[in-house]
Amino acid sequence: MLQHRHRGLRARLLVALASGSLAAGGLALAAPAASADGPGSGSPWVVTVGDSYISGEAGRWAGNSDVSESYTDALGSTAYYDNAANTAETIPRCHRSHSAEVYLGGGVSGLDLACSGAKTATFTDSNGYFKPGLDFYSSAGNQGQALMLQSFATTHNVTMVSFSIGGNDFNFGGIVQECVSDFLTSPSWWPTYCKDGSTVANAMSSTTVNSNTAKMAAAMQNIRTAMRNAGYADGAWTLMVQNYPSPLPTSTGFRYSQSGYTRQNTGGCGFWNADADYANGTILPTINNAVGNAITQSGLANVKTVDLASTFTGRRLCESTVGLLEEKGYTSWTQTGAVDSTEWVNQIRTVSTATSDYYIQESLHPNYWGQLALRSCLRQAFNSGAPKGGACTRSANGLVNGEPVMSLK
Repeated sequence: MLQHRHRGLRARLLVALASGSLAAGGLALAAPAASADGPGSGSPWVVTVGDSYISGEAGRWAGNSDVSESYTDALGSTAYYDNAANTAETIPRCHRSHSAEVYLGGGVSGLDLACSGAKTATFTDSNGYFKPGLDFYSSAGNQGQALMLQSFATTHNVTMVSFSIGGNDFNFGGIVQECVSDFLTSPSWWPTYCKDGSTVANAMSSTTVNSNTAKMAAAMQNIRTAMRNAGYADGAWTLMVQNYPSPLPTSTGFRYSQSGYTRQNTGGCGFWNADADYANGTILPTINNAVGNAITQSGLANVKTVDLASTFTGRRLCESTVGLLEEKGYTSWTQTGAVDSTEWVNQIRTVSTATSDYYIQESLHPNYWGQLALRSCLRQAFNSGAPKGGACTRSANGLVNGEPVMSLK
């Protein structure tokens, strides 16, 4: 169904971000049953832990369209089903999609424990959805991701744990909500900027940054504890820490003017230029620097990093180098060239999604193409079992084994 965006009041702009395989590797939709394998024994496994930017949020949609969902629906209604029967989510609204990056293939199995909306510590959100943190929480059958990892690693040969957490601790979803609301409710001749608001000020304060850095460091230590408890020496596995990509261009890179409402009503990217510049120049670097500092604070020696800050450059939401499928003359994501002409980041959606198959929580997350690009990055980081770090960027147009062409250097 057509996704309509509107100029609703701040209270109705419920952007709920969580900071949320068909190609080269197949699907792994649920945690396999226990086996005789274990630390150092059996085929290798990669496990992802963290939030929506690693769980596969928005991985159903290949590009964006204001005409029809069918133009971009790559995975269909079962996109987030991850139980053994492929009939439901193991944890509702974790949105562990079939296109998530962890499914590397090539003899390497993948398990997705990440959850859209997760923070460093376990909690239940305002809608009653359980959000497992990177801790050892256990109550009423619910577990934290560290505890889930510990149990799984005891009977499977986990050689790499890929980690992404912190965006939700910084209230990234609340920041985006305020930015879009300010764009829709203030005129271009007298704009209200979210960069000047209390939500951003609180998130970017030294107190918040220091607190969240410590939380991320503790989360990394929890993962180490889980692996030690499962029988692994610290040198027997690698913690692959990834930071966050830029989902929006800077002010000079938008294809829609900030005058009027086209930027949100058509593009789904309702940010003032000044706020987009601040997001790229201050918010993203602050969060990513905190991730880097958390590694140091954690004291872990078996860490590699994947820098994703520029991974989607040229394919970001509303960037002038790409467009909606219909703007580029496509009626299906499967058409030749669509991957290079359309966006790899999902539109920012509002409450009008209630009559569609879209979820608000998919807003501003890597879509199907973005997920497969991240998968290529992670496969290169796994490096045939000799993990390495680097910055991951696009290196060419087209597809290789169904995935965008990426380079980790």
